[in-house]
Amino acid sequence: MQRQLTLDLGTPPPATFDNFFAASNHELVTRLRELEGALAAGPVADRTFYVWGEPGSGRSHLLQALVHEATGRARFLSPQSALTAFGFDPRVTLYAIDDCDDLSGAQQIALFNLFNEVRAHPTSALVATGSAAPMGLSVREDLRTRLGWGLVFHLTALTDEGKASVLKHAARERGIALADDLPNYLLTHFRRDMPSLMALLDELDRFSLEQKRAVTLTLLRDMTRTGPAPASAGRITGDEEPPPVPDAPDTPHDEPTDLFGDPLSIESVSASPEMGSPRASTRFK
Repeated sequence: MQRQLTLDLGTPPPATFDNFFAASNHELVTRLRELEGALAAGPVADRTFYVWGEPGSGRSHLLQALVHEATGRARFLSPQSALTAFGFDPRVTLYAIDDCDDLSGAQQIALFNLFNEVRAHPTSALVATGSAAPMGLSVREDLRTRLGWGLVFHLTALTDEGKASVLKHAARERGIALADDLPNYLLTHFRRDMPSLMALLDELDRFSLEQKRAVTLTLLRDMTRTGPAPASAGRITGDEEPPPVPDAPDTPHDEPTDLFGDPLSIESVSASPEMGSPRASTRFK
């Protein structure tokens, strides 16, 4: 198996709803975005959520976005949180609990009690995440039952095809003439999570402007191996050299296919927030 390369691209931006790509998760994203406002407007029937999905699907991103964009008091909890942090506070509007299936036994009991308190206070809400549907969670039976009481959403991760479409759409928004073969190459040889891919696209954009060259595999090779880009452009870690990149001209080939006319439209992967159409500095956690 070919070893994937990583780039040191600095600290990623905060997780927000705008830099999350909703794909087929529009209803969930919309509900979470509107949750705090709905609580402020009056009684809300659905105030407890359980979101499950595979690693990399964006569970943590959504919880962090919920807390980051809250105008009132919100609390993010995880297996690394102190047991006392699971105590109910009537001043807290939103509770976001990540990886609840990795909580310790004591934390699970505390979450069970917190869940009951939230249900009893109509001005608060709770959103929890895990790696499996409630019935498949390795947690206490009473907690599993509580998690299944509210709204349950399966968070669907982007496919490789979807990731490639997002990269192409983001490139078009930046005015980048992205070589057709570049997205698949990035997915094959670099970290595959969307925050890393979008950060790499940003660096390619900057480097191409500095070099006044098209964004091609050759440019990527120069940026990661020998290019004169500053340290912010990222460096390859590990002992291996980057995989060979075929020498290609820095200008697009004269072919019938328009570099921007990719048949995979972004609407097939992101039609709402994520939410909304991706913006110029989009990331995905």
